[in-house]
Amino acid sequence: MSDRKSSGFERRLRRRKSLGGGSDGAQSPPPRERRLAERVLRLEAEGILALVPRLGDAFVRAVQCLHECRGRVIVSGMGKSGLIGRKIAATLASTGTPAYFLHPAEGVHGDLGIVARGDVILAISNSGETGEMLAILEHLKRLGTPIVLMTGNPQSTLARQCDVVLDLSVAEEACPMNLAPTTSTTAVLAMGDALAMVLLDRKGLRPEGYAALHPRGTLGWRALFRVADLMHTGDGVPVVHEEMAMKDVIVEMTAKRLGVTTVVDATGRLVGVVTDGDLRRLHLREGSILGLRARDCMTRNPKVIGAGELAARALEMMESFAITSLAIVGAAEKPVGLIHLHDILRAKIV
Repeated sequence: MSDRKSSGFERRLRRRKSLGGGSDGAQSPPPRERRLAERVLRLEAEGILALVPRLGDAFVRAVQCLHECRGRVIVSGMGKSGLIGRKIAATLASTGTPAYFLHPAEGVHGDLGIVARGDVILAISNSGETGEMLAILEHLKRLGTPIVLMTGNPQSTLARQCDVVLDLSVAEEACPMNLAPTTSTTAVLAMGDALAMVLLDRKGLRPEGYAALHPRGTLGWRALFRVADLMHTGDGVPVVHEEMAMKDVIVEMTAKRLGVTTVVDATGRLVGVVTDGDLRRLHLREGSILGLRARDCMTRNPKVIGAGELAARALEMMESFAITSLAIVGAAEKPVGLIHLHDILRAKIV
């Protein structure tokens, strides 16, 4: 880069920092903008919290209706409600409740064919008077399809014709004009999450089941791998006797290339580990350690994990205790495996 271009770039960078836009410090919004943003966040948070006292009989019946669904949960809504509905349908489907989104305007032009006996409708309409929703209601009732409605108007035309009505009314939209759906859509999204999580719990969805629904996602990888899938076993596990000379201990650690070795007593029971860090600390404190034995250098009561535990749990333990490996013990507390941080990283758990 030429001196002229370089000096120009530096001037722009200095000017940007002087205006608060540099990477060294965050730029605060003007007072009016900050107050408006705070108002939006506060109103939306209050809108969600106001739903908590309403978790009564209607919520219980909504959960029961969705849980007993023999087909699919068909989520439907128009406009912003429809956009929120798509997310709710996706959350339900990804947590063990088969769900599909039906656009009501498309429904009256043929897409109602996806609705079958055994399905349950989860309808969303803030006003409860949405024309497109009212237009498909007659067909749905003719099928005998149960309808759960999430609405801000529990006295509306839609509400009077639905089986279960969840009152999601809010005191005020976060929009300064009290017009744009903001607090109301946030409340619906939160209630959709509440329904999905209660259904997840009722269905007893385990991490393995969740992983099966997310086979290509990071969440799926985290829930799929167990320690047994990644750990070193057999001859790959570094093991030394507690009476072994440190020279031979270092030979074992070097051969297995894991930066650690398990230490066992005369019965083969795990009594400690020796790590590269132990070697460095002892060398700095006592000089040569070759005259010592494994029991003199080992860390006693090492951290262990079960082979059936999730690899993500092993990673959490390593991060919590600032270590890079965990031993796996079997019968009579004998080491049967070892998992290293690098094994988890190679499996792309993170």
